[in-house]
Amino acid sequence: MHLIGADLTRIEPGRIEAELALGQQHQQQRGFAHGGLVATMADLAAGFAAVTLVPDEVGVVTSDLKVSYLNPGVGTRLKAIGWVLKAGRRLHFCEAEVWCDDVLVAKASATMAVVQ
Repeated sequence: MHLIGADLTRIEPGRIEAELALGQQHQQQRGFAHGGLVATMADLAAGFAAVTLVPDEVGVVTSDLKVSYLNPGVGTRLKAIGWVLKAGRRLHFCEAEVWCDDVLVAKASATMAVVQ
């Protein structure tokens, strides 16, 4: 998270928001936010949302991630919002959205596995 320059800006049980100032190092050859960065932000948001619902000594790992890209990421800031749809004992089902300024760039669904 810190290597790409993202910060958590809002943390609630089952929901988080993360933001990133877009720089040239985040762009692909046409100047859009790189798809891998967008997927990383979605994964980060979904994963941290799941983390808010497990005890401190327990973690989560991504077991499945599907990202649908809706618009190119053109702007100054990426914002990822992640939330838990259903928290289970072994799996948490999550969703995330990634926005670039005021445009929805991607929508993701993720399954997070709870690990002891």
